[in-house]
Amino acid sequence: MNQRKGLEILIGLIALVAGVICMVMGNQSEKTPAFYLGIILLIVFVAVIITAFTANNTKEKQESVVDIKMLTQAALLAALCYIGFQFFRFDIVMAGEKTAFHFGNVFCVLAALLLGGLWGGLSGAVGMTIADFTSSYVDSSPKTFLLKLCIGLIVGFVAHKIAKISEDHDRSYVIKWSLIASICGMAFNVVADPLVGYFYKRYLFGITQQAAEVLAKMSAITTLVNAVFAVVLATMFYMALRPALKKSDLLVKIR
Repeated sequence: MNQRKGLEILIGLIALVAGVICMVMGNQSEKTPAFYLGIILLIVFVAVIITAFTANNTKEKQESVVDIKMLTQAALLAALCYIGFQFFRFDIVMAGEKTAFHFGNVFCVLAALLLGGLWGGLSGAVGMTIADFTSSYVDSSPKTFLLKLCIGLIVGFVAHKIAKISEDHDRSYVIKWSLIASICGMAFNVVADPLVGYFYKRYLFGITQQAAEVLAKMSAITTLVNAVFAVVLATMFYMALRPALKKSDLLVKIR
């Protein structure tokens, strides 16, 4: 089984290298099909790596079927992430590039609070990457997938591995740890989004250093505002949904 995991990681790394090469070559020729092939290969890399590290994480259970509640809620939250970005977005254009105020991160954080790090992160990553693909942000889709997945993993780790908020606790405890988990995930994004965006635009797309710095500063502002909304609204939504989901036996127990 370890050999299989090693092979999957190797395949993922090959896809990563090939994807970066295709994106660089394609971008130099004004986004030829090689550029979009590179995007697909990068997404393949992420998917393969996730599969390699989660395929056998069943703790010796014989069942390999994912709980239908988890899948249903993950799909719904991915759709909400898409809607939050695609239809509740205010674009800011500078130097021919875009950044935006949006509500997508609200549902990305909410997904991690409800479903845990992996499934919550995947919901946010998939929903908002699809939103990128169906809007003018297609160039940012690999960055979006990676960062939203990381947000979910961080929020889910704090909320469920440390605080275990899906178990029985009083309301004040759940509110406190929901806020802490949300703040941790969004703090990561406030730092990572402009930083990753700078190197992404500067070295992958070849824009000038000055333009990359201006975009990073603007991205830092929009990311901070988005983070504040995400922390407050995701916690409010979680606290509103939790009692109803628990009463109807739809609250997923994260272990």
